[in-house]
Amino acid sequence: MSDAELVLRSTRVITPEGTRAASVAVSAGTITAVLPYDAATPPGARPEDLGDDILLPGLVDTHVHVNDPGRTEWEGFWTATRAAAAGGITTLVDMPLNSLPPTTTVEHLRTKRRVAADKAHVDVGFWGGALPGNVEDLRPLHDAGVFGFKAFLSPSGVDEFPHLDQDGLARSLAEIAGFDGLLIVHAEDPHHLDAAPRQGGPRYADFLASRPRDAEDTAVASLVAQAKRLHARVHVLHLSSGDALPLIAAAKAEGVRVTVETCPHYLTLTAEEVPDGASEFKCCPPIREAANQDLLWQALADGTIDCVVTDHSPSTADLKTGDFATAWGGISGLQLSLAAVWTEARRRGHGLEDVVRWMSTRTAALVGLDRKGAIEAGRDADFAVLAPDETFTVDPAALQHRNRVTAYAGKTLYGVVKSTWLRGERIVTDGEFTAPKGRLLTRGH
Repeated sequence: MSDAELVLRSTRVITPEGTRAASVAVSAGTITAVLPYDAATPPGARPEDLGDDILLPGLVDTHVHVNDPGRTEWEGFWTATRAAAAGGITTLVDMPLNSLPPTTTVEHLRTKRRVAADKAHVDVGFWGGALPGNVEDLRPLHDAGVFGFKAFLSPSGVDEFPHLDQDGLARSLAEIAGFDGLLIVHAEDPHHLDAAPRQGGPRYADFLASRPRDAEDTAVASLVAQAKRLHARVHVLHLSSGDALPLIAAAKAEGVRVTVETCPHYLTLTAEEVPDGASEFKCCPPIREAANQDLLWQALADGTIDCVVTDHSPSTADLKTGDFATAWGGISGLQLSLAAVWTEARRRGHGLEDVVRWMSTRTAALVGLDRKGAIEAGRDADFAVLAPDETFTVDPAALQHRNRVTAYAGKTLYGVVKSTWLRGERIVTDGEFTAPKGRLLTRGH
């Protein structure tokens, strides 16, 4: 490491080979070596001794709604990326909807990139959108560097991003399979949703009944069947139904190219604890019962579920009304995702190596970011420094999100992020931020 500019030393560094005491050498924003803890610091390199705090790769969150431009009062690149950095996330991939315009054409992608360019505190990539009638836009978006394409199989909640019916899904997926792209899917079947009881009002039990598990299960089954027929790559977004897991496991065993994510709120919050009228807990698909949550954790442990992402989907506070039928559905979780998942993971006997695999290594692999997701030579020097045994109580006023509505308010969580590093530069320390240093990423770079 004779050319190192920076050496980070910790008694606990999470590497692909396990957790060990190590010195991590960095030059020009890249990890150049992971060496023994007591390796000599070369002349001219700046040493940083992290003591017993854990050095882990920066998290990669591939499911974030930044809502910028067009609904910037809901979030925005400046606030979203600050929240990400505060939570140890160094890369995020922005969803194509809830912004105006949605990222469904190359021109719309250019608009999004112009808006994000000088506001990103972390690295940012972009998903494209697959809508009825935009099949001809998919390959140009792919060539322009989006990481894949988002589609809904039921209404999205915003008029400018309509859902695909089964014929539309087949057409879009055939086009995407033609260039070996990735389709990521909100899988709820509209017919099951239409048939479910809809009472409205403040009772969470009524809202839960309106988004039944079989809506997810049916939609996942149809998606898997299409992927198998076309040998296409598909990814199931924000899985909440444990009943869909046997089908997914069987598909993977058959060689179907399907991956699956779930979210911190499904892993850490339960339907039984949601107060009536508390629509900060509303999301679609919904937070389900504790027994269902156990199935999700089991599937993470055995690999049926690949990764954990936030589905950060904020809105202004006035849209979180006390009526679950009309309130905006979305959980704000960027800043708290690592701590929330770690708190429940440790309770269930999982280690931080598991959390890193679910929230960094596999998410980076999902979108082909081979310079992210691990502490090893040749990767970007993106890190989070974590005090895993320290706790904090969630105070909404301390969040960096533009609208500080959170389902985690008042919860005591393990894992305090002491600092976050992007390409060898510290971008936040104990709540103090540098100027934005994030880059806009394209697929393959």
